[in-house]
Amino acid sequence: MALIGGPCAIEDEAHALMMAERLAGIAFDFGIPFVYKSSYDKANRSSITSYRGPGLREGLRILEKVKASVGCPVLSDVHSVSEVGPASDVLDALQVPAFLCRQTDLVVACGRSGKPVNVKKGQFLAPLDMRNVVEKILSTGNPAVLLTERGTSFGYNNLVVDFRGLQDMRQWGYPVVFDATHSVQLPGGRGDRSGGERKYVPALARAAIAFGVDALFMEIHEDPDRTMPDGQPLSDGPNMLKLDDLPKLLGEIRAIQAALGGS
Repeated sequence: MALIGGPCAIEDEAHALMMAERLAGIAFDFGIPFVYKSSYDKANRSSITSYRGPGLREGLRILEKVKASVGCPVLSDVHSVSEVGPASDVLDALQVPAFLCRQTDLVVACGRSGKPVNVKKGQFLAPLDMRNVVEKILSTGNPAVLLTERGTSFGYNNLVVDFRGLQDMRQWGYPVVFDATHSVQLPGGRGDRSGGERKYVPALARAAIAFGVDALFMEIHEDPDRTMPDGQPLSDGPNMLKLDDLPKLLGEIRAIQAALGGS
């Protein structure tokens, strides 16, 4: 099992390096392969005034510094075909956001990059519908596909996880990732921003490991509720895991794996 984790959005170089070093160290202590994730641009924020990140050029520079300094692979979202080229020069894996998982040109461009492509399942899609996304990437000759479950929309401002979908998506033979933090998000639940229910992250992560996944995706921050001077949130604070809570959770995950006879 691998861990894909990091702050929702890149704040600055010093913060990214600090978080990557701490996360990589914790993952190493538990023998878990680690990929650092942080977005250079959160292009799907609820409000026009929300913090989005440092942008493509500066964000990729920071992620390249993280990779060189900490020695861990790095992953970030891409939102348009024009971003794929420069992003693939730096990133070890490209991520297609859930809202864009049906954008054929973007998915195909990511596949043509030759880099592993992690596609977030849209909140509006049935798990079996992700077969079409897989085929789009495979059409480029790139077999490095990951599929991430991040909850499904049922009613207003809420997401529900149906664990049957994890098994449905694994049948095609590609790694399946469970996003334990976005699965507890309350989209638009605070009017101009999304809410979340952080308290459920550990339980859902443990359940996914018991059910059977190949990696966990979690957005993690040392102070998830920190805001900018004007009071705007820097990231998806209400659903991010606190950094100090990660070691306990990884210990529980290792215990579950041991009970199941895995490693």
